[in-house]
Amino acid sequence: MTAPTTERIDLDIEGMTCASCANRIERKLNKLDGVHATVNFATERAQIDHPSEVDTAALIEAIRSAGYDAAPVDDRPSGADDADPDADPDLDALRTRVLISAALTIPVVVLAMVPAWQFTYWQWLSLTLAAPVVVWGAWPFHHAAWVNLRHGATTMDTLVSMGTLAAFGWSLYALFLGTAGEPGMTHGFDLIPQRGDGGANIYLEAAAGVTTFLLLGRYLEKRATRTAGDALRALMRLGAKDVAVVRDGVEQRIPIAELAVGDEFVVRPGEKIATDGVVVGGASAVDASMVTGESMPTEVGPGDVVVGATINTSGRLLVRATHVGADTALAQMTRMVADAQAGKAGAQRLADRISAWFVPVVIAIAVAALGFWLGAAVASDSPVGFAFTAAVSVLIIACPCALGLATPTALMVGTGRGAQLGILLTGPEVLEQTRRIDTVLLDKTGTVTTGVMQVEKVQPADGVDGDRILAAAAAVESASEHPLAKAIVAAAQHLPVGDVTDFTSTEGVGVGGIVGGEKVRVGSPRELGERLPEPLRQSLDAAHERGATAVIVGIEGDNSTEYGVIVVADTVKESSREAISELKRMGLTPVLLTGDNAGAARFVAGAVDIDQVIAEVRPEEKVNAVKDFQRQGKTVAMVGDGINDAAALAQADLGVSMGTGTDVAIAAADLTIVDGDLRKVVDAIALSRRTLRTIRGNLFWAFGYNVAALPIAAAGLLNPMIAGAAMAFSSVFVVANSLRLRGFRPHTR
Repeated sequence: MTAPTTERIDLDIEGMTCASCANRIERKLNKLDGVHATVNFATERAQIDHPSEVDTAALIEAIRSAGYDAAPVDDRPSGADDADPDADPDLDALRTRVLISAALTIPVVVLAMVPAWQFTYWQWLSLTLAAPVVVWGAWPFHHAAWVNLRHGATTMDTLVSMGTLAAFGWSLYALFLGTAGEPGMTHGFDLIPQRGDGGANIYLEAAAGVTTFLLLGRYLEKRATRTAGDALRALMRLGAKDVAVVRDGVEQRIPIAELAVGDEFVVRPGEKIATDGVVVGGASAVDASMVTGESMPTEVGPGDVVVGATINTSGRLLVRATHVGADTALAQMTRMVADAQAGKAGAQRLADRISAWFVPVVIAIAVAALGFWLGAAVASDSPVGFAFTAAVSVLIIACPCALGLATPTALMVGTGRGAQLGILLTGPEVLEQTRRIDTVLLDKTGTVTTGVMQVEKVQPADGVDGDRILAAAAAVESASEHPLAKAIVAAAQHLPVGDVTDFTSTEGVGVGGIVGGEKVRVGSPRELGERLPEPLRQSLDAAHERGATAVIVGIEGDNSTEYGVIVVADTVKESSREAISELKRMGLTPVLLTGDNAGAARFVAGAVDIDQVIAEVRPEEKVNAVKDFQRQGKTVAMVGDGINDAAALAQADLGVSMGTGTDVAIAAADLTIVDGDLRKVVDAIALSRRTLRTIRGNLFWAFGYNVAALPIAAAGLLNPMIAGAAMAFSSVFVVANSLRLRGFRPHTR
């Protein structure tokens, strides 16, 4: 019997407001036969493995039946996305809602809390200002609560909506049917409400204040989590947007989407290679470090394979396309990043997990308080308004303003302090992982090393001046565009370098020319090394063993040739060894994980005291290496800077990118080190852990406050206006506690 065919599809989800929404959609999808779904709240995307007999329409219908909407992810070729990457209409609309609500709420709160400013008919001005806040400002909460109610579910949105509408509704009753609308009405500050009819009190400041506080929290949260999908957008923008294709012998520019397999296209120096292909004409050096991890550009010629989005650094190439669109290496890497992100746990917001039982309990307490005091009023033949006052107090005191602010305020302060230190945190899911990290995988090029080729050593033959060798080589290489040449020219800036004439360049061999009347050749060992003295041969062998690049310089005189060797390598950052030492002191195990050759990897590992090395791995193998450690029970942090690291950064429990690297790596990471100083990885982990402790402290206080205050409110011992003030104080406490993160000091330096 053949196994059923399984397909995978990614869907964009609309309408999620919290992590519990993602959980509800997951449960709904996973009830379908043979379907396994993972819904990521941060990226607003569902990754679904489903049998072929369950089509996309059935999956979307299941999501809609849960109260949300979905659409397949647009799978366009790399480079075809011309949309503004920074545009986010939803975030802009939410910011506008926050600003308008705050402007209307501030005078309402001031008037309610300062009796001296309560002029005649002030209550009607408060109603005029508060009504748009409660109705329009709180509309996202009301709408979400209604959708959840239709599907038999409750979230924090339910409690916010009920609390604000209850406070506003009671205020309307008091103004129009009670005595609160009469001229000269002022608010008192009785801690315990009087056993009257309650028609003299309004709670507009509580209704508007709760709405504005929660809108602010929602805005901060959305802004912090928006970047979760930036890696995919960055990869979409990475490829070339157009290409110089040759058809019928004529070169013409066409959009990349029109390029077909078999087309031949031209790549000039400095241009991106449009897509995967085979070189059919020309020769050049291609910078593929973002894809392969190799710091040295690769020489390519006819018959060599090239990868799309890599950079042609020197000569003109004619390439025949072998893969286009979704079949390219870049597109496959995009899918790898998407898969790794979808496999991560969601934001795991404690407030939303608490709401699964907290919200129904609060509603039950409010109803019980209302019923109890209604029964007491009927039995004693007293006014029933006090019963509604107690119920409103329960709903207001339980409004989870502090719970809603606990995460985003601490995150905002923590990220702000991190930015001052050159550390960028992307969201709270980062913090959940830092406390369990025990293994740190480090890319080599651009992370532990500078990523820039530099002259490391000039070794002349006996009796030959080293500066003469370097100056002669720089004179010849000044006419070349090769990255190796740039390193040699940069190293000779302090020397008098002559002009070169009769310059020649042979691909794969080297360059030559006449400098000061002498013939100078700079080239590869296989072409110029047959007559080298033994010490220079040993220097060449030592360079090759550790993965460095060495060239031979020959200055031909009348009767002899003066030789020297110039060793060029990617150098280790000065901060790397101290950083590795600090990571070990924290109890973490560093591992060097690189696409570079084994010799270079072992040399760098020895220089910074890393014991474990995994070398010569391609991007997909880096992801597998991360998974291997995770299968061993390790919690893995990955530190990298290139496109080849992006999928591994997304797969790791904690992805750390060097800001000196590519936009794709930065977008795929959870943490970014702006200046590339590896020591700041230690600071980033310490700051993340402290921010997480602050968030948990905030949540503990906010939840504890609700638990302690609810019985008091239900007993009729708390004036709703005081309940509103107490609710506001809990939010102030949370904010003040979060501000303590501004005092974080780096552990290193």
